[in-house]
This record gives sequence, C-alpha cells and structure tokens, in this order.
Amino acid sequence: MRIASSLAALPRPASLAMLAQTVTRYAFVTTAGVALAMGFTVQLARVEGHSMAPTLANHDRLVVDRLTYRIGKPTPGDIVMFHVPVAPTRLFVKRIIAAEGDVVLIRNGRVTVNGRQLDDRYVPADFRSHEDWGPYTVPADFYVVMGDHRNRSSDSRHWGPVPREAIVGRVQARWWPLSSVTLF
Repeated sequence: MRIASSLAALPRPASLAMLAQTVTRYAFVTTAGVALAMGFTVQLARVEGHSMAPTLANHDRLVVDRLTYRIGKPTPGDIVMFHVPVAPTRLFVKRIIAAEGDVVLIRNGRVTVNGRQLDDRYVPADFRSHEDWGPYTVPADFYVVMGDHRNRSSDSRHWGPVPREAIVGRVQARWWPLSSVTLF
C-alpha cells in the first residue's frame, strides 16, 4: 500500500517537464553569475619567459586574484601581475621587493631594503646578478618589482617603479602543469 501511495505522489510528466525547465534555468543563471563574478575577481594568465625562474617557469598557467588589491595594498614578497610602465599593453609577472617610502640598494647583486638584506633564498646563486643599483627611495603609490631570475629579468632596475594602478592583481596559484600546482 505504501508503494502505491508513493507512486501516486510522483509528479506527472507535465510537472516533470516544468521541473526540468526550472532546474535548467536556475543552473544557467547560477553559472552565468559565477562566470561574471569570476571575470571581475579572477584572471587566468600564462607565464612568458624565464624571469621568474625557479619560482615560475615559462608557460606556467596562473590564477591571478584581481580583488585583493581593491581592498588592501600590495606587500613586499607578493608575486603580482601588472601593466609594464614602458609598454602598458604588456603584462608582466614579478615579485614586489619594496613599497612606498622604502629605500632600495643593490650592491654586488645583494638587495637591501631600508638597510636590511632582503631574505631572497628563492634566488639561486647562479640566478643572482652582480650589479650595483640605488639607493632608490620608492615614491608614494609605487612599488619596486624584480624577477626571481635576476640575470634574465627586465624589471624596476631597468624601467623604474610600478604605479599601484598598473597592478592587475596578486598571483594566487599555479594550476598548470598539474605536476607543479602551487598556492602562493
């Protein structure tokens, strides 16, 4: 008797069609909303070149968070994507070394910020440059960026600091290749 009453309670074919249509509409609207939100908050990018080796490799795929810096400020150590000051249509990925008001000095490839040597253990000895640069005081709303492969990086040492408004976002993750997935 229970089975018969359960079967009688099932929706009829017309009701099933309406249910399917409703579920499809909600799924479409939800998917479109998520895609729209992601377009404003997340950007996918591909590394071009070797300037961030060994942290990032040529053709790595990245997830860039575009929302974080709308709320807060970039900080030294962050890996960021930005419009290059000398070629605004190009996007680069580098590491922030210093923020506004900091004094940067490089002697024989060793970076100091405000008189303290930068902890840059992520730069292997053979990737370290040997030039002298600075002292340089970072202006308000600007950032000094450098590639982790100091010998192969076009960065603030060559074309100056990056204005805050040129920073697209913070690199949050490497998602490709799958064998190297990393959260930053």
